[in-house]
Amino acid sequence: MTIRVVVADDQELVRSGFAMILDAQPDIEVVAEVGDGAQAVDAVRRLAPEVALLDIRMPGMDGIEACRAICATTACRTVMLTTFDSDEYVYEALHAGASGFLLKDVRRDDLVHAVRVVAAGDSLLAPSVARRLIADYTARPAAAAQTQAQASARLENLTARERETLLHLARGLSNAEIAAALVVSEHTVKTHVGNVLAKLGLRDRIQAVICAYETGLVTPSAEGEAALASPAQARKRTGEDRSLR
Repeated sequence: MTIRVVVADDQELVRSGFAMILDAQPDIEVVAEVGDGAQAVDAVRRLAPEVALLDIRMPGMDGIEACRAICATTACRTVMLTTFDSDEYVYEALHAGASGFLLKDVRRDDLVHAVRVVAAGDSLLAPSVARRLIADYTARPAAAAQTQAQASARLENLTARERETLLHLARGLSNAEIAAALVVSEHTVKTHVGNVLAKLGLRDRIQAVICAYETGLVTPSAEGEAALASPAQARKRTGEDRSLR
């Protein structure tokens, strides 16, 4: 199956470069290159690609608004691109529904792999972006406490096993590793993961990690950096975690 991709970036050389890299792959086709968020939303609705690469900062409608519109109205999955690993919009982009977040200096192989992973239903972040996410959360204890109080009720619909599954997801465990920890089959784990995402109204594992922190199920710590897979880690796990729902 060919993965169809829309590339959106206001810098022509950047988007052309990404498009050239992706189009060179036998299983990927870039169906549109656009320069702003509104054009990206239009292209996704017209062409129905599997993945949209969105620059987070674009004139007019930015990448976050485009991501929100795309995720709310289509089945297309989004990967956010930024020049800065300290971008203050990381958290907001993930809440908008982004399935991945990469720096623009990402290695060629990691860019290609990110598209394949996201198209397959998995999620990933650049390691430095994951650290930013955790650091940003811990820097706002008052806001975090308020969010936790509001969000904790979301866990009430989960069974004990589903809570355990969410905890292991937040720690970055693969389906095989969760199966070993819970002493169940991988098929059972996939069922638990699907139930967690459905009951909490989550799109993918990244949002599950965010939810685990927001509800206080997991507290930010050194292990939090491992909760969101790096491209290399995701590469290792793609085969076993391809079916998330």
